[in-house]
Amino acid sequence: MDDAGSRLIFGCMGLGGGWGRGPLEAADVAAAHTAVDAALDIGISVFDHADIYAYGKAEAAFGRVLADRPELRETIQLQTKCGIRLPAPGLAGHYDSSREAIVGSTEESLRRLHTDYVDTLLIHRPDPLAPAEEIAEAFTRLRLAGKVRRLGVSNMSGEQMRWLQAALDEPLAANQLEMSLYRRDWLESSVLVNHPEGSAVGFPHGTLEYCAAHRVELQAWGSLARGRYSGRPVEPAAGAQDAPGAGTAAGGPDGATAALVAELARDKGCTQEAVVLGWLLRHPATIRPVVGTSNPDRIKACAQAEEIGAAMTRQEWYALWVAARGRPLP
Repeated sequence: MDDAGSRLIFGCMGLGGGWGRGPLEAADVAAAHTAVDAALDIGISVFDHADIYAYGKAEAAFGRVLADRPELRETIQLQTKCGIRLPAPGLAGHYDSSREAIVGSTEESLRRLHTDYVDTLLIHRPDPLAPAEEIAEAFTRLRLAGKVRRLGVSNMSGEQMRWLQAALDEPLAANQLEMSLYRRDWLESSVLVNHPEGSAVGFPHGTLEYCAAHRVELQAWGSLARGRYSGRPVEPAAGAQDAPGAGTAAGGPDGATAALVAELARDKGCTQEAVVLGWLLRHPATIRPVVGTSNPDRIKACAQAEEIGAAMTRQEWYALWVAARGRPLP
């Protein structure tokens, strides 16, 4: 994605008033205006959506912002995702990246977003029943109609991207993966080759290398680790990567990492959010963190992330990694 501004992306999942199925309220639109302004204030110009966020209300809230301020559309980039079907009465949640589903979902997103096109469309998760040729046909139809400019993916491995790229005439633009100081499989896999710990890491080795070799932009969802290291105690998620005994930010590796983040923030005169994101930005893969909070104060707290990442020393970067993993590197 060609963007000369901030490397940060604003994730719009928190817009729309939550994941209830009720109607969009005026307060939800007002909150969307405030969040968008906070993102624009720190130089963000790329806004990330998905058709399922808040059951479509996130896109609808953003669409109301664009309807109120149409001049914004030509100064920002929009991307959205399709391919996940949420559970409904009598219907299990599943994936659908069939030709008809991609085209139909994208057209619905365009209506909600109050725009004629999105800059990038991402396939949200791999669909085992969707042939690559069918995905390519859907993208070609949308691109020729002027409704989508680029195609990307989310949560795909290097080999899955290679499989899909073989059916495409245009290069894949981006791959959005969960990447943070807390969710580190993408990093652990790079150093645990030929090591017993490597069997416990599920991230497909070679994915980052594929993206780098083919100029596929890496986007990191969950980049702030749900505030785990920036002042918000968070219970470990299922399958968390921490060493035995890790808990919330009160102790264990989480506590040690939060303390180190706070120390670095004090030393550098910045926010803890800037340190957490700066750690991702310091990696040479040119990762673009997706800032998922809709709290305007926390959005603005990310303002110095690129500066902090550029100035972060090798020792500081490794110290944060070792603290988060809770044990020495092999």
